[in-house]
Amino acid sequence: MRIIDKEEFTLNKERIMKEIEKGAVFIHPTDTIYGLGCNALIPEAVKRIRKIKNRSDRPFSVIVPSKEWILSNTECSKADWLEKLPGPYTLVCKLKNKSAVAEETIPDINSLGMRIPKHWFSKISEKLNIPIVSTSANLIGGDFMTSLENLSQEIKSKVDFIIYEGEKSGKPSKVVDLTKEKVDILRP
Repeated sequence: MRIIDKEEFTLNKERIMKEIEKGAVFIHPTDTIYGLGCNALIPEAVKRIRKIKNRSDRPFSVIVPSKEWILSNTECSKADWLEKLPGPYTLVCKLKNKSAVAEETIPDINSLGMRIPKHWFSKISEKLNIPIVSTSANLIGGDFMTSLENLSQEIKSKVDFIIYEGEKSGKPSKVVDLTKEKVDILRP
């Protein structure tokens, strides 16, 4: 496992993006906290994250390439919420394109949680034109990662690399369920 700062990332961006595209499992910064991620189209990579987090059945959210990607792959008709992106929101919409993410990303459900963080890392998803799994970098029930100091050694030892930019002072994104007639805030 290696730690990559923003300067090193900038110098080696193409190589690191290839690793992400091919299925690396890594920790990345967002506008809120650090996320555990991988290419959401590669079943084996998503399974690795499930094993790391010991999370067998709950769906993962993804960072998506664009609002257009959301409109093309989901039934997301609440334009006022789409206008809040990029930002600290995870929008849950009904999935209309089942091949938009690997089945392992959202087992046995027909909706997808999507983010476009207001953060430079979002450009990676956009440039690769792929969704990237983005779940909090913690074990189930544990504290979410805001710095290397509070990253679980168990997770640290199982990822390919960490893109690190210092301590975060945020909290997880607000989860907004847009699958029903009435908007439901699942995590304030």
